[in-house]
Amino acid sequence: MIAVTDVVVTSFGFGHGPVPEAHIVVDLRQHFRDPHVRPGLREMTVRDRPVRRAVMRTPGIRPVLKATLAQVKAFRRGPSAGVVTIAFGCVGGRHRSAVAAHVLARRLRRRGLSVELRHRDIRRPVISR
Repeated sequence: MIAVTDVVVTSFGFGHGPVPEAHIVVDLRQHFRDPHVRPGLREMTVRDRPVRRAVMRTPGIRPVLKATLAQVKAFRRGPSAGVVTIAFGCVGGRHRSAVAAHVLARRLRRRGLSVELRHRDIRRPVISR
């Protein structure tokens, strides 16, 4: 039996290349605190608990994730429901976008959807700024 993917969730960094093609693109650069500014978190990624905590404690991030989940549901209800693609972007693709993608993917899986999670730029060098 071939596994069918319902949703593809991608994190990326605007500083590393073009926006990936997606039905929903969420730009987290301007409105959400960047863990990059804290030297202790700069080299870390979503794989590190302090980064996940820092992003999820940022005011507004939870409502954005809830709204994105609602958008996915709406797309899936459409008459031509197919794979829904979501792309979360921040500057470097290691912190805000990666955490948002990780959390959304987990929430979608809990609702029974098959999710492919991609972190496009997580292994790329930290962007100096």
